[in-house]
Amino acid sequence: MDSRTTVERAQRLKQLHAEYQPLVLPTVWDVWSARTAAGAGFPALTVGSHPLAESRGAEDHEGQTFEEVLAAVRPIVAAVDIPVSVDLEAGYGQKPADLITGLTEIGGVGLNIEDTVHSDGGRVRSTQEHANYIAGLRAAADDAGIPVWINGRTDLFLHTKDASGVLDEAIERLRAMEQAGADSVYPVAIQDNDDLLAAVTGAVAIPVNSTAHPVKHDLERFRRLGVGRITYGPLLQFAMTDAMKEMLGRWAP
Repeated sequence: MDSRTTVERAQRLKQLHAEYQPLVLPTVWDVWSARTAAGAGFPALTVGSHPLAESRGAEDHEGQTFEEVLAAVRPIVAAVDIPVSVDLEAGYGQKPADLITGLTEIGGVGLNIEDTVHSDGGRVRSTQEHANYIAGLRAAADDAGIPVWINGRTDLFLHTKDASGVLDEAIERLRAMEQAGADSVYPVAIQDNDDLLAAVTGAVAIPVNSTAHPVKHDLERFRRLGVGRITYGPLLQFAMTDAMKEMLGRWAP
């Protein structure tokens, strides 16, 4: 994809975040799912690491190399004429500049970056370490002249049994990511907790991303709680798996 188109799609993705409250980005994993979501009328998409890995018989949590992910995502981006963001897990051990270069060379215009470093035993980056990585991504995107949308993710709620007990630390982390140049922040695993969602959306000035199930959750509820961006993670693929099993099960031997 030529650089001008990539810049235009990046600018469009930024504009969409301002236009929609929240912006829903269906999480896709191949050309078919991307074309289907685009055909349903969605103005932008995101590629999820879990469903992408599942579709390729690989493991999530960086079970593929960065080069393998790029090779899988390239035809997805080329198959649609709308912006595509990509879940790049913790960065696959890449330097921020190399991550931005690889993403934008295939036409990707947004990324999700988490603080669980799967290539290093699953440790969680410190608040400052993760902020520094995001700052590096922001600087690299600026240097490239492409306004890549950076969705900074924290897994603090995911790694604890007492989500309310890490709220203050999570908010500190979200604010650090915002100050480092993240365009949105993504505290995973609190999509069913109204109090926690309201607390984090009230703590930062940029959109908060929430995971959602396309059937079981209510869009208006997320809007009421101040959520600015919604992605499905693996839940769209899970929902489609359930539907497929139900259809096929009637004819199974």
